[in-house]
Amino acid sequence: MLKRIAEKVDAGQRIDAEEALWLLVEADLLEVGGLADRVRRRLHPHNRVTFVVDRNVNYSNICVAGCAFCAFFRAPDQEGGYLLSHDRILAKVAELDRQGGTQLLLQGGLHPQLTVGWFETLFRRIRQEFPEMWIHALSPAEIIHLAGISGLSVGDCLQRLREAGLGSLPGGGAELLVDAVRRRISPNKIRWRQWEQVMREAHAQGMATTATLVFGFGEDPRQIVTHLLRVRELQPLEGGFTAFIPWTFQPANTALGGSGVGAWEYLKVLALSRLVLDNIVNLQASWVTQGPAIAQTALYFGANDLGGTMLEENVVAAAGSCWRLTRQQLIDLIGEAGFMAARRDTGYRILQEYP
Repeated sequence: MLKRIAEKVDAGQRIDAEEALWLLVEADLLEVGGLADRVRRRLHPHNRVTFVVDRNVNYSNICVAGCAFCAFFRAPDQEGGYLLSHDRILAKVAELDRQGGTQLLLQGGLHPQLTVGWFETLFRRIRQEFPEMWIHALSPAEIIHLAGISGLSVGDCLQRLREAGLGSLPGGGAELLVDAVRRRISPNKIRWRQWEQVMREAHAQGMATTATLVFGFGEDPRQIVTHLLRVRELQPLEGGFTAFIPWTFQPANTALGGSGVGAWEYLKVLALSRLVLDNIVNLQASWVTQGPAIAQTALYFGANDLGGTMLEENVVAAAGSCWRLTRQQLIDLIGEAGFMAARRDTGYRILQEYP
């Protein structure tokens, strides 16, 4: 089976669901990783590993979804809830700008009172004060929520946000694009078809997006394969998803709990992602959840990007992940792994190389 799959992959042919499931469940980790590494080298022959200088500003932790896997949210009347003012957010953007950052990642809970106008005003202020800062913001779940609370269609909501300064959409809130899992871990959140709806509309409007996968919820391996195939089928011929980012559920401090999954499972799913998603060029390793050593290893299991420097990150940190890396530490990490580091922008254009 492995030989047949390798021949297909080397010939640029697409693997099917049963082959993907066999790779995930039956195949040897190192053999799957080696095959994924061959694909990475073909797509990225320059031996370059990229990263972006960014900050993840979580504008609010107040959320009506109440997902069992989330340690970050607070219910609307719960102690500890917050909403950052526009001025506070602008101060955070100013700090990012002073450090040479190019990407603002802005995400939060499904706030019961914020309408699209709150974000339009914020985005316009950011554009006015920091015209070079790229706004990569609002997950599909937030877009659906905003559209509903503002009395807008998804298309009109996205168009208004784009006109105000929104540049691209992150793929957060995907978790697993299988409703049987979603009903168990986040019954009040959007279903997978709604996630698909937002991404299709964003791509139709010419917006770039990313796609994600969170696993380790006790799902069946076939459900992971289903998620990957759905993302593959959703990618437009002309491109839409600039990158795919898988990471593992962090169970600490969550209602769902559990023991999570380890590095072996993470690397297997990462490598499988590279093999299944033949129409998404960039694959990010998650040092935020896996730490620097596994992130380095991931560069030999299909990953070609280490995401952002994450000047700030609160959601994963709330679940006990404490990894923090500076720009120089990322550069050193890449170099020590045998690659050339390069700073990029959100669209994966190279801004600076570090030989």
